Amino acid sequence: MVYLPIGMKSETAARGRPRAFDPDVALERAMHVFWAKGYEGASLSNLTRAMRINRPSLYAAFGNKQQLFGKVLDRYMDGPVAYFGKALAAPKARDAVKEIFFGTARMADDPRIPTGCLMVQGALACGDTSVRKEVAERRAAAEVALRRRLQRAKREGDLPQSANPAELAGYVMTVVRGMAVQSAGGASRDQLRRVAQVALRAWPKR
Repeated sequence: MVYLPIGMKSETAARGRPRAFDPDVALERAMHVFWAKGYEGASLSNLTRAMRINRPSLYAAFGNKQQLFGKVLDRYMDGPVAYFGKALAAPKARDAVKEIFFGTARMADDPRIPTGCLMVQGALACGDTSVRKEVAERRAAAEVALRRRLQRAKREGDLPQSANPAELAGYVMTVVRGMAVQSAGGASRDQLRRVAQVALRAWPKR
């Protein structure tokens, strides 16, 4: 133990001990703020208040606002929409697409998360070009992953030779984004499931 001369305080004691926080919990709270308010609508004050940390702690742990948003998007992909990647492992292409649609519908009734889609709402009306580009690239990556899954289905005979995997992937992602917008507007899980069922009727038959 180090003893200090009488009347002298340690630097830590003088400044006060930094408040410990759980980075995972703070990141989860930041995700909810960005999800509900969008990138530009989420101010640093909104974020630090929700995360229960001060600005120096935010910068030290997560970087600036844009870097924090990138980490939030990673958490979003690994958490609330992890069903997308799992759906691609389904043995049949139609089952994969059905699970993507129904997974999107399930999110509408989950009380733990905001409605809609962070990937759509996060960058709506965003003036930051780099943020819009990052979100667009992530959406494109999801579509590419689905397109590759459908290309494999076509090679395996799970889709007819007349099917166009790129067009089908674009169709599925357009429906998913539309469902997310409807969810943000108050559509229920059952309403979104009906949308999914209608969309599945257009799925090509072998």
